Amino acid sequence: MTTKVIVVSNTKGGAGKSTTAINLAVQIVQAGDGPVCMMDLDPQGSTAKWWNVRPTEDIAYANVDLNNLASQVHELGAKGVKYLIIDTPPLMVDNVQLAIDVADLVIVPTRPSPMDLMSLGPTVEMCRAADKKPLFVINGAAHRARITADTAIALSEHGRVCPVVVYARTDYATGIGAGLSMQEIAPRSKGSDEVAELWLYAKKLLSPAASKQKKVIA
Repeated sequence: MTTKVIVVSNTKGGAGKSTTAINLAVQIVQAGDGPVCMMDLDPQGSTAKWWNVRPTEDIAYANVDLNNLASQVHELGAKGVKYLIIDTPPLMVDNVQLAIDVADLVIVPTRPSPMDLMSLGPTVEMCRAADKKPLFVINGAAHRARITADTAIALSEHGRVCPVVVYARTDYATGIGAGLSMQEIAPRSKGSDEVAELWLYAKKLLSPAASKQKKVIA
């Protein structure tokens, strides 16, 4: 089996990388699309800490070896892992570049603010260096705020913008503290629906049909 690699990246801190990675991993499992494994490149280890307190063993975790990352991905595929989600740190550009180089999809969580937009340069450049088209996901948005639409327009100049907006909700923090996700804390909520829709969109981009279409367009 070939493992598909999803890298969640943004060199700005507080962009929502760990929250996005964690909730995507759980959604993949709940959708029946696993097995899924996670890696955490961030020295703060937010994703690793979440995994350590998680009450179930439905998601695997692997310590990263940046010098042999491509080999690790191959080994995970041999073990039957379908998706690998790599959470990345702010800054530490060289390490993040190594992850992006092996990515099948680079998800860039972005909060709708001028500061976040101004900080995207390094992430966009790393994607360009690896010939990867980023998928921007607007998250932490406020309801009925015009800046969300303005952010989507600005982001579209640099890559794909996910049509699903992830709004700010306290259940994200509550879930992560307990080793859980939005889907497990509030399974019938709008927040849970947003994560499910985000995964459906990402899954389409990772499908063989999407890959073939991309090659034809190129």
